Amino acid sequence: MNTSGARHLRWIAGAGAAFFAFGAAAADLTPVSVAPPAEEPVAASSPWQIRVRGLGVITENRGSVNGVPGSDLSFSDSVIPELDISYFFTDNIAAELVLGTTYANIKEDGAVGVPVGRAWLLPPTLTLQYHFTDFGAFKPYVGAGVNYSLFYNQSEKPGFHNLDVENNVGAALQVGFDYMIDQHWGVNFDVKKIFLETKWKADHDVLGPLSGKAKINPWLIGAGVTYRF
Repeated sequence: MNTSGARHLRWIAGAGAAFFAFGAAAADLTPVSVAPPAEEPVAASSPWQIRVRGLGVITENRGSVNGVPGSDLSFSDSVIPELDISYFFTDNIAAELVLGTTYANIKEDGAVGVPVGRAWLLPPTLTLQYHFTDFGAFKPYVGAGVNYSLFYNQSEKPGFHNLDVENNVGAALQVGFDYMIDQHWGVNFDVKKIFLETKWKADHDVLGPLSGKAKINPWLIGAGVTYRF
């Protein structure tokens, strides 16, 4: 190689070395920006909740027939399936609608002491609740509201006719708790007291027209499963 070619090679090598040295220095001086990993959005809790319970209906059984003292009227206790739907306005405030139906055997337990008939009962109950949120998975609540009791499909025992138990409105009080197993599923225990008094009447083949008041005032005691959407 002649002297001129050697000089050109030395010049190219020197320029390349200077370029890489400059790049390395620039890399040391320039901070590398690393974007943080994108966070997955946290799903907001749905305001809707449902429960399915087994419900015991325990009646108070006080009343009268034609105003005769001691002529008590009784409505039989029962166990029924029940569905309720809740809507949470906030973490603490919710409204609950209870849906279920049952029947009661009606009997005069006093002066006459005979079965009168049977009536089916649809008692939708709407309560406004306060839920306590400071106990982790244990979530107690209290509530108060209104009940409308609709008596339907009424039937009489032999000797009775024209049984009519009137529909009526009553107050409702409630206490219970959910124990949440995870974000969606939990177990529930609930007690309600319904203040329900109604009028009734029927005709008897021998005794003639009968009427009176029935103080049913049932306790509704339930346990079941909770699902929060």
